[in-house]
Order: sequence, then structure tokens, then C-alpha cells
Amino acid sequence: MSGRWNKLGQLYQPPEQGRHPKLLSHAANPLPVHMEGDVYRVFFSGRDGSNRSSVGAVDVDVVKRLVVRDHHEPFITHGPDGSFYADGISIGNCYEADGRRYMLFMGWQAPDDAHWRGDVGRLVVNADLSLTLEGTTPFMPSDAEDPISLSYPWVIRHDDDHYSMWYGSTVNWDTGHGEMLHVIKAASSADGHHWRRDGLAIPFKLGVAQAFSRPTVARQPDGCYSMWFSYRSGAGETYRIGHATSHDGVTWDLALEQAGITVSPEGWDSEMIEYPFVFDHDGQRYMLYNGNGYGKTGFGLAVWADA
Repeated sequence: MSGRWNKLGQLYQPPEQGRHPKLLSHAANPLPVHMEGDVYRVFFSGRDGSNRSSVGAVDVDVVKRLVVRDHHEPFITHGPDGSFYADGISIGNCYEADGRRYMLFMGWQAPDDAHWRGDVGRLVVNADLSLTLEGTTPFMPSDAEDPISLSYPWVIRHDDDHYSMWYGSTVNWDTGHGEMLHVIKAASSADGHHWRRDGLAIPFKLGVAQAFSRPTVARQPDGCYSMWFSYRSGAGETYRIGHATSHDGVTWDLALEQAGITVSPEGWDSEMIEYPFVFDHDGQRYMLYNGNGYGKTGFGLAVWADA
């Protein structure tokens, strides 16, 4: 694969005034759901004054690059104290199983006496695009394979109706220089509900790419797979967007140099870029992504151009 992402600019930044208390700042982890024509409802994770994240949304025309409607009320809020999503909801992507649409998310916990951590939860996306929590316990909790913390799941449904998932898993919080080792693992399912965890998917390199998050996977015309993700090197840099390739969706090669996008010389995405979401619309491949401040400056849009 050769080409690059042409940035189309900052698409949405949360206004400084008039926001719901649960959506005071940030529009992280943009997740588009097609509505009609060129209009998508882009769900995102906004934050309250205590940095707890809830899910908001804006409706955008991706061709005109225009916000059609800004929804000022949250679609679902973080959970009560003691719940697995008490300190936030960070959304992954949507998929369908048995005729129902689901949205997976990372549920945050930040207890006073321990390190923050996450588990995977599942929301039901209703016909009117409202969101309902499926259960009060994690859909995919920590276990012997993933004993520390989980993050940002991405699911695709294959042509033969089996499912693949890629998700983040913490190996340790510090590899010796203040940076965690958080890798992307794989899971598989025959029905979209029951999952087998299959272990490490994306190779990591300490000091090069070792803190991964928010994978987004797309098929290429030749049947191969591309993945974009956030990563940090462990050498002190902020997030960048990286890339990996696979012929079968199972065995992956790290290909950071093929990401096709990096920080801008100045502006809203000049310090970091992260949390990509790749999707196809009307013959074009687009990427929604965040910039400076982990989504504090909102999200932008880019379009893929072959070399």
C-alpha cells in the first residue's frame, strides 16, 4: 500500500460555553454512524470537570465538512461510583450481531488507592441511535490473558459471518523509563457475543512503538488488511498515528512508515495526533482523528489518496 492522508482540516471543536456539565470539554474517539446521504452521527467521548468521560455526538456532512447538528445532551454518561465505567466511557466502533447493532467501549476506573485501569463494555445502539448499556458488568473483563487493563476494542464481521476483534491490553505500567507497555491483541468469535482471546496481534518495539491504543481496521481492494492506531515510542514523544499490514487479518507486520499522516507544522494537531477511525463513503476512504490534548481540540477529517 502506498499513498497518504490529505488533511481536510479540523471538523469539530467543542464550544467553550453552553455545554452540558458532562460534556464540558474534549471530543475524543470519534465514531461515525451513517444516517443518510453524506451525513453521519459522530459519537465522541467528552469530559466533565473531573475528567470523567461520557458520550456525546454531532451530526456532520463529511462531503461539505459541515456540522449539521450539535447534540448538547449526552447520549450516555459514565457510571456510578464502584461501577466498571465509573470514571469514563471511551468508545471503539460498532458492529451488528443477530440483527442488533452494538458499540463496544473501554470503561475506566480510577480508584484513589490504585492505578487507573479499564475493562471492555458493550452498548446497544437503538434504531433511533440512542444508546443503552447492555449490562452492569464488563462484556470483556480482565482475565489470565489480560490481567491488568483493557482498552479500545475494534470489531469487524467477515464475509463468512465470523468476527475478529482487536483491543488494547496492558503488559506493565512502566518498562523502565516511565512509559507503559500496552499492546494490541486479537480475539475471535463465531457469533459476535462469545469471544476467544488469541493473544498478541501487532508486534511492538520498545523505544519505537510500545504504547498502542484505538486500532481501526480496513480491508484493502486486494483483500489484505490495514490497521491504523495511536502509539507512543516510549522516548518521550506524544501520540502519533501508526500503521500495520496483514494478508489475512491474523499475522501482522508493523509498518509505521506507511501511516501516511503525522502532526501538522502548526495548529490544532501540531503537538499530537491520535484515536483514528477509518471508514469508506461514496468511493472515498476517510479518517476521523484527534489532535492536541487527547481530543481537547476536537477532531479532524482526512481523505486517502493513492500514490
